[in-house]
Amino acid sequence: MASGASDFKMHIPSKPPLPPPPPPPPPPPPLPPFSTEISENLDELKIPFFKSSSRRPRGDTCVVSFFVLLHIVAFIAMMLVNDCWSNSHQECAFGVLGRMSFQPLAENPLLGPSASTLEKMGGLQRKSLTEYRQIWRLFTFPCMHAGLIHLVVNLGSVIFVGIQLEHEYGPVRTGIIYLLSAYTGTLVAALFAQNSPSVGSSGALFGLLGAMISGIIRNWKLYTDRFLALGSVLAVFAINFGLGLLPYIDNFANVGGLASGVLLGFTILFTLQHRQEKAQTKGYSLSYSFKNYFNLKMKQKLDKPILRSTSLLLFALLFCGSLIGVSFEFDLNKYCIWCRYIDCVPFKKWHCKDVAFSCATTLEN
Repeated sequence: MASGASDFKMHIPSKPPLPPPPPPPPPPPPLPPFSTEISENLDELKIPFFKSSSRRPRGDTCVVSFFVLLHIVAFIAMMLVNDCWSNSHQECAFGVLGRMSFQPLAENPLLGPSASTLEKMGGLQRKSLTEYRQIWRLFTFPCMHAGLIHLVVNLGSVIFVGIQLEHEYGPVRTGIIYLLSAYTGTLVAALFAQNSPSVGSSGALFGLLGAMISGIIRNWKLYTDRFLALGSVLAVFAINFGLGLLPYIDNFANVGGLASGVLLGFTILFTLQHRQEKAQTKGYSLSYSFKNYFNLKMKQKLDKPILRSTSLLLFALLFCGSLIGVSFEFDLNKYCIWCRYIDCVPFKKWHCKDVAFSCATTLEN
């Protein structure tokens, strides 16, 4: 019996040993210092300034489209009012256009209306502001073009620069820069206004150019084609500033718009949108805390509160100072005689005389 019991105990199967518990997960890697690995990620996340049409976001060109349409409608209305064949005693340019034909090239080399039409439609004149108190001209002045050449060059530049800014920074900030630059340029132009009428639709364009320059400078290390971008902006600037040396286009509005655009660009142009999108699409294996740390350091690197505050203060001084000067009817031409050559350069084909003009209609039987 005893041996049978012992044999029975020997044949009882034993339980297999339990597997060892899994090892604990490794601790998350420490956040890298910003000066080393974050800097390497910044280099990997560089973006081109000029993006292909397939990579551009859609549906954010409403501001530029609205202002372009507004300028085209205003120019058509101005040419209908001009009616060269009825109001001019000279041969009209492109007479086959009928009522839309242009004044003779000797009178307006930009293929546009007469000086009297520019005055009637809201061109800027010193006597209109000082003697007649026509303040409404400060609002019509930035909506007018001196001629078809001015219209095509200006709106083409607005489309090129404005759409780029809308894609990069959004329509709200682009619209703010456009409007504030337009009216700042108008106030600066009013300080140098003369007796011959002038138009200042290019002031808003130069504001966009100034904002783009400040954006390129501020994000200089983030763009892969920064030299191409800066060269393109300077080329647009040179073409439009050279066009402003012709009669009726106010270059002082361009100077004021450029200054306000640069200051506003340093103040409100700040974005991480494209950098964050690229970080997500490239598939970086970053933890949530690391991404937050990365975005925080990016913002600290790009956002310069002292620069923004200083630029905002300078813009406020420029705008308010120009507004006060216009209110007190300051004429800066008295203190800067040579400044008139910034606005118009005399040539044998046209003149830049600061004289009061009159338009007489010759009636023949």
